[in-house]
Amino acid sequence: MNMRKITSLTALISFVLLMVTSVILYIVPSGRVAYWAGYKLWSLTKEDWGAVHINLGVLLLVSILLHTYYNWQPMISYMKNKSKQLRIFTPDFNISLIVTLVVFFGTLAGVPPMSSIINFGAAITDKANLYYGEPPYGHAELSPLADFTYKIKVDLAESISLLKQAGITVDSETQTMQDIAAANGISPQQIYEIMKPEGKGTATEMPEEAPGGTGNRTLAQICEMYQLNQKLIVQGLARKSITAEPQQSMKEIAAVNHLDPHTIYAEIYVLSKK
Repeated sequence: MNMRKITSLTALISFVLLMVTSVILYIVPSGRVAYWAGYKLWSLTKEDWGAVHINLGVLLLVSILLHTYYNWQPMISYMKNKSKQLRIFTPDFNISLIVTLVVFFGTLAGVPPMSSIINFGAAITDKANLYYGEPPYGHAELSPLADFTYKIKVDLAESISLLKQAGITVDSETQTMQDIAAANGISPQQIYEIMKPEGKGTATEMPEEAPGGTGNRTLAQICEMYQLNQKLIVQGLARKSITAEPQQSMKEIAAVNHLDPHTIYAEIYVLSKK
């Protein structure tokens, strides 16, 4: 066995697979949606892909360290000048360092093209969220059945009856939506579809509690979802000394006005009732 070859090939294979998992995690829906809708790709959940991604990253790190060890002399030669003197900050090293720092700080500053990559991924995720469907509230799948029915304002006994009629086994009202779904081989979202009253979820009335993912939606999207007059909402917020533009997300509006996104949502909810 040639450890140098094994190390190099392991680094290459783990790198390729790491790129695959990176792309998959780049395009999958948000965690709250993935767990709620029972999202899977090639029979693996988002959590599975995340675990694989982490361990492949560790494998790549170890293999790169071993690769550096077995190729130390060639690596050192890259940092020597024409006189064969060791210089860390050679022109080649400096360019590599600058490129890396530009990407690092450009990402933090939110400037193109780094911001474009992030925004493109966010747009894909938003579409996936809409396709698979948002939970009634964040991480609803972790709520015990009794709490879940209370929050969505449906009768617990009636819900259990509906589930049993549909052939869904429910051991206890303290079981979480996730546990009930897993025991019956379906998603928490499918459990909810059985429980909710006829027509619920199709109405455009704005819920008092902000649904999951609201912070990433723009004011224009919120108004469209709940059939609100965009101009009146902006004017109403302005009267509350809250500056807002339709294309801004709830998080952006909150940040500009030094408020919490939930506070902005609550103000819009109040305005929707007028």
